[in-house]
Amino acid sequence: MSARRHHTLRAVALATAVVALAAGCSSANSNRDKSGSGATGVLNIGKPDGPQTNNSNPFLATSAGATLGYRFMIYEPLAMVSQIRPTAKADPWLASDWKWELNFTKVTFTLNDKAKWADGKPVTADDVAFTFNLLKKHPALNADGIAWGGVEVQGKKVVLTFDDSQYVNQNKIIQQFIVPKHIWEGVKNPEVWPNRTPVGSGPYKLKTFTPQTTTLTATPTYWKGTTKVKELRYSTYNDNSAATTALASGKLEWSFVFMPNYKQLFISKDPKNHKLWFPSGLGIHGLWFNTARKPFDNPALRKAMAMVVDRNAIYTQAEATLYPEITNPTGIPLPAGESFIAPEYKSATTKPDVEGAKEVLEKAGFTLSGGVLKDPGGKPVKLTFTDPAGWNDYITGLAIIKDNIKKIGIEAKVKTQTADAWTADVANGNFDATLHWTNSGATPYDMYQNIMDGALLQPIGKPSQLGNFGRFKSAEATEALKDFASATTGTARTEAMNALQKIMVEQAPMIPTAAAPIGAEYSTKNWVGWPTEADPYADPQHTQRSALEVVLKLKPSK
Repeated sequence: MSARRHHTLRAVALATAVVALAAGCSSANSNRDKSGSGATGVLNIGKPDGPQTNNSNPFLATSAGATLGYRFMIYEPLAMVSQIRPTAKADPWLASDWKWELNFTKVTFTLNDKAKWADGKPVTADDVAFTFNLLKKHPALNADGIAWGGVEVQGKKVVLTFDDSQYVNQNKIIQQFIVPKHIWEGVKNPEVWPNRTPVGSGPYKLKTFTPQTTTLTATPTYWKGTTKVKELRYSTYNDNSAATTALASGKLEWSFVFMPNYKQLFISKDPKNHKLWFPSGLGIHGLWFNTARKPFDNPALRKAMAMVVDRNAIYTQAEATLYPEITNPTGIPLPAGESFIAPEYKSATTKPDVEGAKEVLEKAGFTLSGGVLKDPGGKPVKLTFTDPAGWNDYITGLAIIKDNIKKIGIEAKVKTQTADAWTADVANGNFDATLHWTNSGATPYDMYQNIMDGALLQPIGKPSQLGNFGRFKSAEATEALKDFASATTGTARTEAMNALQKIMVEQAPMIPTAAAPIGAEYSTKNWVGWPTEADPYADPQHTQRSALEVVLKLKPSK
């Protein structure tokens, strides 16, 4: 699952984050919502995504339903998966059971016969088969890029077969949301269909839509029973400042907004009720090197730079302690990835080691003289960091890294771009080094595959859309990724994962700087029952599938 969604808030909202946020909340308490949403059954949700177009196509990542997150209140998955607890068993949902066989090349779903569509018709195996065939027939709807194989209905069961092991994709497959065949089979162009009166099996249906506010109302006949939250109001704000002001005033009760000073801007406005929780899954942010450019093709240089980066400074200063700190040099976020860490890195830390980095460079033929590092050919090592202007946490992170690498004689400058120009340059390999995110998934495979897979490798100048933006060429890494994906035993998978970690640490194709959070700010003034660190029953972010679990668990505070 791509971490790109985390950057909806980044591209639209971070442009004004630091300055505007500080100014935007000075009188936030003065217009506190006193109506008591819990008492009226209304939950107010929102994000800084700007005006939306009326589009509720759940398959399109750009639709309002996806951007605001309400698609998962209408359309339900076969099973509910947690990204913050990737090794936990999924919760049965539209499927009461599922079974993988033949080294993850076959899965059989047994449907819950209680499930119904909002129009009263039963959810059947034909609906499930239709949905998977829709993904198979229309690649534009197949966001996870699954290579779908056979789809067969056997009574109340649906059997999927694949040519290759789907071990690394199993969570993506079992959490697929299902659409009703009796509605979608009449759609000629599902890739562009706006689906303005969506019908799903979930507890809510679309009531009204405007570019600023979308309202969903509870379905009284929901097959899992009645809901305490009778109405969901999704508001969209033009920037972080406006969304933070709404959060601070209590007008907004659930959001995902980056705040440089959340204690002052949000918590202090109502310390009793204003809460946030930003746990990580298995995706990260980091400094990607263009390994096709000299001297960044030298693994010793990259490793030395990785050894001096101060992750704690990035955590506290750039990420405002919201994005979880990376504490292991493998880049695997903790605690989500604890079970995957190789024995040799269990006690490893990311504490800066300047002297150790100097030794690595000296052994590789680099020389440090007069505060200037020279490569084995005698050229001073210089580089340019690039990221979009206004992405303040990234720009602050680059400034920290710039200071860190100066300690080993590397001169860096920071260049900002428009988001569009930067996106094109990253895809084409037109950069020295840049902060960027990775994919995430049920295991660290998705993260490492995004960074290191030779199958994604493109020459400089040819866009790399799917990953390996750093043009990292390693037959060993590509083979280890293949081995992990196709392994038939846990032992073989562990060996492959350990090999990937060693490559990450020793060759540093990118420097992990922060974990990608699946976080949320929320208020307990009107609603209680939110996921917390003590009770992590679901991902707290409202744009994730398990947001449905959160809404179903909420109850009025009084």
